[in-house]
Amino acid sequence: MRSLLKLSQVIDTVSNTIGRLSSWMVVLTISVGFYNVTARYLGRLIGLKLSSNAPLELQWYLFSFMFFFGFPYILKQAANVRVDFLYTNWSEKRRALVDFLGTVFFLIPFCVLGIWVSFNPVLQSWGLLPDGTWGSWEVSSDADGLPRSPIKTMLIVAFIGLLAQAISQAIKYLAILKGYTQVAQTLPEDTDRLPLQGKRI
Repeated sequence: MRSLLKLSQVIDTVSNTIGRLSSWMVVLTISVGFYNVTARYLGRLIGLKLSSNAPLELQWYLFSFMFFFGFPYILKQAANVRVDFLYTNWSEKRRALVDFLGTVFFLIPFCVLGIWVSFNPVLQSWGLLPDGTWGSWEVSSDADGLPRSPIKTMLIVAFIGLLAQAISQAIKYLAILKGYTQVAQTLPEDTDRLPLQGKRI
């Protein structure tokens, strides 16, 4: 169990790091969006083309990155919105049991299914042809658009990150069920550090 908890700590550290990086995506997205708006209207004013579809699609990509990279962090911090009028009054072990079963039988299979369903379309986006050879990668159909392959690859990356964090959470829930009470104390502390907590109804 101790080895599993060490693995959980490593995964948590990675999720926290990626979560902090995703917060910087907000700044980048706003910056690119500001440039797009400014260049668009300034270009109209002076009669020059100062922008294109590339920075516009880059803004969409960065917006997607925020969510993709944020999935593991949100799960780790328990910052998701939940309806738990029954869950709140349960004991720590009962909550851990419900969370463990939900994670093992629903969340982890969902992540595995997401990876499996996304795998071939992502390879095809990178240029994999039906005969097994490789062609050119997928590019936006819009003029001056960006390649689609990198953003589609982030689907798999997001599911892998969420899967890893789901395994970490399952380990912690199992530890609580086995009597490691100190693990139970760390779960609410993670949520308390958030500036915006998940709302419970």
